[in-house]
Amino acid sequence: MKSTLLAWFSFLLFAFVLSVPSIEADTEPVLDIQGEELKAGTEYIITSIFRGAGGGDVAATNKTCPDDVIQYSLDVFQGLPVTFSPASSEDDVIRVSTDLNIKFSIKKACDRSSVWKIQKSSNSEVQWLVTTGGEEGNPGCDTFTNWFKIEKGAGTFGYNYKLVFCPEDICPSVGLCRDVGIYFESNRGRILSLSDKLSPFLVVFRKVGPLSSSI
Repeated sequence: MKSTLLAWFSFLLFAFVLSVPSIEADTEPVLDIQGEELKAGTEYIITSIFRGAGGGDVAATNKTCPDDVIQYSLDVFQGLPVTFSPASSEDDVIRVSTDLNIKFSIKKACDRSSVWKIQKSSNSEVQWLVTTGGEEGNPGCDTFTNWFKIEKGAGTFGYNYKLVFCPEDICPSVGLCRDVGIYFESNRGRILSLSDKLSPFLVVFRKVGPLSSSI
């Protein structure tokens, strides 16, 4: 009997040890290009992993108010810094696969929030556009459009990630999980969007320094 209990305990311990790496992987911190942990409330520039690309901004792609989130293709356009606010305030470290708000830290135009959200698109090529005008905080089904995640990217380039919309922990009934990609349209630019037809937009994060906060 004792040997049976010992064997069963050993099995449980072994199973627990095997599960530890996956738990750590789900909670590992997101790193910037310097290898430092991303922190809530700190300003960062989100840019492509490919050298020479610019940062993000808002643009009036087909509206009078600039609220669609775009990405510049040239690094001469640094774009706007963003801050991150996790749904859980247990610590200030931004972690992989956790729900968070993304917010431009500079108000561009129009009397609207600079928090990112998704908005249904009328374009047949993409289902959703990433826009501003979202609500910060208050996680739940009423605010599900405002929550994004940062996931590990693909390839061998260090510190590369992708932005994901998948609020399954915020509102399980939504049933919508998509990588954020870039939809390009002539005369409108590179618009952050959700679509089955788009490849994930692979990004890195650069901490804003004393000389980085201007557009």
